Amino acid sequence: MPHNDSEELVEKLVGEEGVRRVDLSGIDFIDPDIIQAIPPDVVFKFKVIPFASNDNYLSVACSNPFDIFAQEAIKSYSNIDAEFCYTPKAQVDEFIRKIYPDEGADFEDYDDNSPDDEMAELADIDDLKNEGEDAPAIRHVNTIFLNAIQERASDIHIEPQGKSLMILYRIDGVLRKAGTFAMKLHAGIVSRIKILSSLDISERRLPQDGRSKIKIFGRDIDVRVSTLPTINGEKVVLRILDKDLHSLNITELGLEKGLQEKFKQSLSEPYGMILVTGPTGSGKTTTLYSALNYVNGHEKNIITVEDPVEYQIRGINQVHARPDIGLTFSAGLRSMLRQDPDIIMVGEIRDLETAEIAMRASLTGHLVFSTLHTNDSISSIMRLIDMGIDPYLICSSVHLVIAQRLVRHICLHCSEEYELSQEVIDRLGESADFFKGTVLRRGRGCYQCADTGYWGRVAVFEFFHLDNAMRSLILSGKNLGEIQQIAKEQGMETLKKNSMRKVKQGLTTIDEVFRVTSNSF
Repeated sequence: MPHNDSEELVEKLVGEEGVRRVDLSGIDFIDPDIIQAIPPDVVFKFKVIPFASNDNYLSVACSNPFDIFAQEAIKSYSNIDAEFCYTPKAQVDEFIRKIYPDEGADFEDYDDNSPDDEMAELADIDDLKNEGEDAPAIRHVNTIFLNAIQERASDIHIEPQGKSLMILYRIDGVLRKAGTFAMKLHAGIVSRIKILSSLDISERRLPQDGRSKIKIFGRDIDVRVSTLPTINGEKVVLRILDKDLHSLNITELGLEKGLQEKFKQSLSEPYGMILVTGPTGSGKTTTLYSALNYVNGHEKNIITVEDPVEYQIRGINQVHARPDIGLTFSAGLRSMLRQDPDIIMVGEIRDLETAEIAMRASLTGHLVFSTLHTNDSISSIMRLIDMGIDPYLICSSVHLVIAQRLVRHICLHCSEEYELSQEVIDRLGESADFFKGTVLRRGRGCYQCADTGYWGRVAVFEFFHLDNAMRSLILSGKNLGEIQQIAKEQGMETLKKNSMRKVKQGLTTIDEVFRVTSNSF
């Protein structure tokens, strides 16, 4: 989400909650004793400015007065209550530079290791429910969600660690520490999340999975919830499914023009199978939904079976698989084939039965989409053979396999030129010649990108098209390495090569290529 959208959300909430607004541009002097009430590391981390105080409270200006982590941090340093006022982010940043002209923002994260004893066991279900419905617990959970949405987080991790409760956000594919709470708040926060997700608040010994929906300023956001009992208490992970963050459009996936045309051509076929492969969090779902959007129309009956249904698309019949009641992918597929479909999407091929039904459906006049978990496109063919699928059936049904990853995009606000070090050149080997004459870029790190040098992500792809030559190789029993080598000789661009092309275009860095693809070039 762009920064201006985040600021608009906060400003709207400021108006609704009646939070006082403060114009720092009209303040020329702040008493040094007031400034020293909050340590510089807390000022830089949470972007807060203490500007006034009296016997009752300390007045603090910040761009997000609802940040509960900032509130907890300041509370631990000031002996009086704090009044959090709203000031636009640009003003706060400018004032911080004015107060600390020679200081950097590279401070260690604040960690509230409060000396509270370990959380006592709560045996009474009513007590747990009361804690979950307690006003502070509701406020804490709401703020965790609000901050996560503002920071563009895809996942929220709530981890009990001894005497503190750690909150982490996965942003652009990497976990970042968002803050800590005292452990005494753990029970209330977890119970509140369980209540929202219709989970059993009394069950803390077994893992649970659920789903919830939150509404933030008119936007419905689905949340997948998973709890896991650990030796320190229940860990909770929340997957945020915010459709506003994803463009379900083929033209905006990040495909080069040639690959985009190949994809559209495959989607225009009347039957056959298209597979998308990659690890969890590699963008497979976005690619599949973009494909569904492209082929969606009233003249076609499109049915999906998914676990779970992540995004609802108008005009498409979506089925949520429920293995616990017998509605597996294979069972759902059988029923779908009796519904006169034109296009079928299977969330994931997990077993031989599902694979066989899906492939036979692609041979009987249906266009079938699905996913696999393999490291590259050609490995998907070997994976299907290992599952027990006849190579002839694979060659007759599959006509395109797409492997993909997500790499972080260089922050546009702090992008700078740089030269490759000798260490990286040595690691690249012959591939270093690919970058000769190219001006490489990287993010220096700034307040816009939280000093990471990255903002957002871009997809990299590998397209393996099964033409007659490739089918002959598979049927002749060639091994993975041989097929890969011949495919590259015939022009297939590997994930590695496509990633390096994104580096050359100034979209990402070589470090990111090393991080998300294999180390060998």
